[in-house]
Order: sequence, then C-alpha cells, then structure tokens
Amino acid sequence: MLWAKAFHIIFVVTWFAALFYLPRLFVYHAECNDQAGNERFKVMERKLYRGIMTPSAILTFIFGAWTLSYYSLEQISAMHWLHAKLLLVAILYGYHGYCGKLLKQFSKDENTRSHVFYRWFNEFPVFILIAVVILVIVKPF
Repeated sequence: MLWAKAFHIIFVVTWFAALFYLPRLFVYHAECNDQAGNERFKVMERKLYRGIMTPSAILTFIFGAWTLSYYSLEQISAMHWLHAKLLLVAILYGYHGYCGKLLKQFSKDENTRSHVFYRWFNEFPVFILIAVVILVIVKPF
C-alpha cells in the first residue's frame, strides 16, 4: 500500500504543477500580440496538457484507486472526509477537462477571454488543493 500511496502523491504533485502552470500560460497567451509568440504558446500549452497534465491525472487516478483497494467498502463508507475529497477531485477533473476545451480554443485562435479571466481562473485549483490537504491530514469528519 505504501508504494501505491507514494506514487499517488508523486502524480498528484505533477498534476497540480501542470494545473497551476497551464492557466498561467493562458494568461500570457491572452496578452500575446505577435504571431510567433502565439504559435510558441500553442506548442507549450499542447505539450504541457498532453505530455504532463493528462498522463499525471490518469496516473493519479490509477494509484489513488490502487490505494483505496486496500480498504474494505465498510471502511470507505465510514471515511466521510474521503467522500468530500473525492467530490473535490471529481470537480478538479472537470476543471482539467475545461482546460482542455480552452486549449482547443487557443489552438484555433478562438479565445475570447481576457488575461484577467485567466488570472482568476488560475486560482481555482489552489482552493481545491488547500481543501484536499486539510481533508486528508486533519480528517475533520
């Protein structure tokens, strides 16, 4: 179980690094006014999303499920903090998917949002991370 948990944490860290960085790239991309910069951001965003963010999300899920497999359904049903954590993680996967949608808009030069939107959008995973860490460590319920 410790190996599964260790790899789960490793891939959570890499996934969050990408979740923090991709929207930051969107901020800069939305501010970009030259074609060369625009193309450079498209490549960076695509490589980050496909090469790091999505594989990390998949491996986070796999190792998280593996870690959960060591518990009985009775144990899992009693861990109410885990239910809240899994709900937040599901929301985070939705955020990940929405990042993919925004990536496609940028790749087609169809972005209509300003850098200000992306500055706010960039903060969302921070709140999820704080809540998840508190739930996992403190186990308030």
